[in-house]
Amino acid sequence: MKDPSFRRSLALFRAFIREREDPAVAYTLLARDAADQVERYLPLEGKVVVDIGGGNGYFTQEFRRRGAQSYLFEPDRGELGDPRPQGPRNTVVADGYLLPLADGAADVAFSSNVLEHVADPHTFLSEMARVTRPGGLIYVSFTNWYSPWGGHEWAPWHYAGAERARARYERRTGHPAKHRLGENLFRIGVGQTLRHVRGRTDVDVVSARSRYWPVLPELVTRVPGLREFATWNLLLILRRCS
Repeated sequence: MKDPSFRRSLALFRAFIREREDPAVAYTLLARDAADQVERYLPLEGKVVVDIGGGNGYFTQEFRRRGAQSYLFEPDRGELGDPRPQGPRNTVVADGYLLPLADGAADVAFSSNVLEHVADPHTFLSEMARVTRPGGLIYVSFTNWYSPWGGHEWAPWHYAGAERARARYERRTGHPAKHRLGENLFRIGVGQTLRHVRGRTDVDVVSARSRYWPVLPELVTRVPGLREFATWNLLLILRRCS
């Protein structure tokens, strides 16, 4: 699918709203789309890719399908359900704050929709930069708090307050919410993240864009205020400095 395009955005949105019913379709499509985005800047054939916080391995499997040596690092054993009968091999239970990798071990450090779940995103980004070789690529995307999906399963009621939104979700569904603000979900913004990465000396910002926006995805991230709502999901492509 052409990126950006209304057709692509609609296909991803349809898959997203059916994610609980059919996660295999949703995450397979998302993994293919993410791999396409990576290959805009670096061919994956023969490259070493570390997938940090990649859950049950859909992204890792897609990178391998394209010829990469891809390794999954996931801190939560509960997330390691097998997307295929054989499951992802070369999976390591490890925290993204302290990866068991040498400096510069990876050609690509990849993280999809993880940053909003870590209490210290700056340290997480520093670790991604550390394990990426000079000239290598860092792919980071996350759902910003003030986007319509910022509250995750209890969105969009997070605009009325996190505790109120979570309580409403639990009353409506009859079971506990997966996410709790300040424990496994955090308020992370577009502006603050852009200021941080642009101020770093170990990476260059190649692209900062809305991951799913159907037109002019880099323009929306340049408008203070509006970008906190309209970006939906911020995608950063960073290049590791020498």
